[in-house]
Amino acid sequence: MRAPYGSGPLAPAVLAVRGAALLLALVALAHTSVRGLAEPGLALVFGLLVAAGELVRRGAAAGEREPAPLAAAVALAYALLGDSAGRPTTHGALQVIAVVVVAQALAAVPRRACGRRTDADRAARRTLTVGFAAVCFQPLYASGQAERWFGDGPWFPLFPLTVLALTALCDAVPAALLARSAALAGGPGALPPYGSLLVDEVRALAGTGVAIGATGVVTALGVAVAGPWAPAVLCGPLLLTQVSARRYTAVRTTCGQTMASLARATEIAGYTPPGHARRVAALATAVGRELGLTGPRLTVLEHAALMHDIGQLSLLDPVADGATARLPAAEQRRIALLGGAVVRRTGAGPEVAAVVEQQADPYREQPLAARIVRTVNAYDDLCGESVGGPLRALEQLRLGTGHDHQPQVVEALGRVLARGGLTPAGAG
Repeated sequence: MRAPYGSGPLAPAVLAVRGAALLLALVALAHTSVRGLAEPGLALVFGLLVAAGELVRRGAAAGEREPAPLAAAVALAYALLGDSAGRPTTHGALQVIAVVVVAQALAAVPRRACGRRTDADRAARRTLTVGFAAVCFQPLYASGQAERWFGDGPWFPLFPLTVLALTALCDAVPAALLARSAALAGGPGALPPYGSLLVDEVRALAGTGVAIGATGVVTALGVAVAGPWAPAVLCGPLLLTQVSARRYTAVRTTCGQTMASLARATEIAGYTPPGHARRVAALATAVGRELGLTGPRLTVLEHAALMHDIGQLSLLDPVADGATARLPAAEQRRIALLGGAVVRRTGAGPEVAAVVEQQADPYREQPLAARIVRTVNAYDDLCGESVGGPLRALEQLRLGTGHDHQPQVVEALGRVLARGGLTPAGAG
C-alpha cells in the first residue's frame, strides 16, 4: 500500500507545497475581492476554459504527468496575457491566480458529485506554477520594462518564451518532491534520489510540456491580436491531442497490466516464490534510478524485471525457489531466449525482450538494465535461501563481482538497501 503524503520524512516538504499554494490562493482571492475584477469578460473566458479542461480529464493514468493539458495551457496563457485586441490589460498577477483557483474549485464540484477523485497536489502545483509565471510576466509587462528589453516587434515573443522556460523549471521542483513522497512505501530502497527525479521531470518537459507551453504562448499572442475569441479557437487542437494521448496512454497501461499478470503466472504455477517478480521489479527500478536511469530506460528496466522469469514456464519441473543459476549454462540460455520470445508477443517492445533474453549472458556482454536485473534477482534468491540474511546475501554478491555481477551495480544495490533498510525476500 502506498504511504500517504501526510506521513514519512518528506511530509514537511509536501505540506510546504500545499501550504504555499493555499497561502498564495488566499492572498489572490482577497486582493481580487477588494480590488474588483478587471476585464471580467476575459476572466470569464479563461476561467471557463480552465474549468472545462479540468472537467474533460479522467484522472492521471500511469506515467501521465499532465492529465489536463488544456487547463494547463489556458492558465499559462492568462498568466502571459498582455494585450487584448490591441489594448493593454490591467488584470495583474493576483487576479490570474484567483481566476485559476476559482476555476479549479468549480471543476472539482461536479467531479466529486460523480464520485471522481480530485487531485489536491496537482491543483497546488498548478496554482504555484501559474502564480510564478504571472508574477514574472505581469509586472514587467505593465511597467513597460519588457518592451524596453525586447522591443515591440518580432523579438517580443522571446519574453513570454523566457518566462515559460523558467516556469517549467519551477514546476519541476515540487513535481519531483511529490513524486519522491509517493514512493515512500514502495518497498526496500523505494525512496529514489531527489536529483534523479528532478532530472526525470525536466526531461519530461520535452514531450507534452513543450506542446502545453507553446499553446499557452500562442494563445496569449492570439488574444493580443484577435481578442477574447482566440482561446476557444486556438485550444481546439490541443483538446483533440488530449483525447489521442489518453488513448495511447490507455494502450500502454493495458500492456503493463498484461505483463504484471504474466509475471504472476510463474508464481501461481509454483516456479517462483510469491511476490518474487514484484520485489525484483521494485528494487531493480530503485537501483536503476541510483545509477542514473530515467524516463523510458527506467520503464524498460521495470518491465524486464517483471518478466525476467517468464521463460521458466517451459521447464517440466520447477527449480527449487526458482533459482535457475543452478542449471547448466545452456539451459539458462534456453530459458532466457524463450522468455524473450514471450515478451515480444506482449507488445512490451524489443528493448524489454532483449533484456530478458540476455539474462544468461556474461555480465560484461549485457546492457546495464540486464546487469541490474541479474544482480537484484540473485539478491532476492539468496535472501530466499536463508544464507544468513540480507547482509550475507550482499556479501556473496560482492564476492561474485569478478565474474557474475558488475561491481558498480552491486554497490548501488547496497546503497539503495541501506537507505530503505535491508529487507529480506518476502517482506511487504
